[in-house]
Amino acid sequence: MALAAAAAIERHPHLSEPCPNGWVRVDLHSHTMFSGDSTTTLDEIEEAVVESGIDVLCVTDHNAIDGALRLQKSLADICRVVVGEEVRTHTGEIIGLFLTEKIPFGANAINTATQIRNQGGLVYIPHPFDPMRRNITEQSLIELCELGLVDAIEAHNSKTSLPSLNARAHSFGKERDLALGSGSDAHVPHALGSAFLEMPDFDGPTDFLQKMREGKIVGHHWDKPRPWSARIVPSVVDDY
Repeated sequence: MALAAAAAIERHPHLSEPCPNGWVRVDLHSHTMFSGDSTTTLDEIEEAVVESGIDVLCVTDHNAIDGALRLQKSLADICRVVVGEEVRTHTGEIIGLFLTEKIPFGANAINTATQIRNQGGLVYIPHPFDPMRRNITEQSLIELCELGLVDAIEAHNSKTSLPSLNARAHSFGKERDLALGSGSDAHVPHALGSAFLEMPDFDGPTDFLQKMREGKIVGHHWDKPRPWSARIVPSVVDDY
């Protein structure tokens, strides 16, 4: 048990410091087996949330919200789940947060951002300058900003290997007066909570966006492969 606790602190050094009263730790970017490129089951998400001490988890599967909807119910006694989706557009990926319906992928960025806003959701730009990812193009990002269709930008992504790329995202967000976010982009259980925003507690998307501006970015690089083991991933057929 002591070894397990030590391993958890090594993975999540923030556990050694308490979260301020009235504040929460929010991982704005995470994935489950519903993403297609992740094998993390919903049970593993629950275990990882408990280990990492995350209070609010934004589940942002690729072009899917089924996993987030299920976790919103199953994790109700452990942490809050924000239903999100990382949507592929013609010019790169955009995350919608606080969604009620799935956003179809494959449209242009303006149309996708508009659909997110029409649901009362927030438009969040993940890993904007990381060329190793399906990042949105800079031209498309600038166009969205000029149209007022971006609410927040990911200023720290744990899978982005070069600190300079996160720093560039941080600077871009500051220059454009965008809210700054932080997320693990976890595709394996132990990565969850490797980056998060420590921020005042909130009530709904509008308040969430406002409180993000008071938040503190916490995080470190984490992109280790999942240790191999024989396993069967449950079906992701919609049965909730």
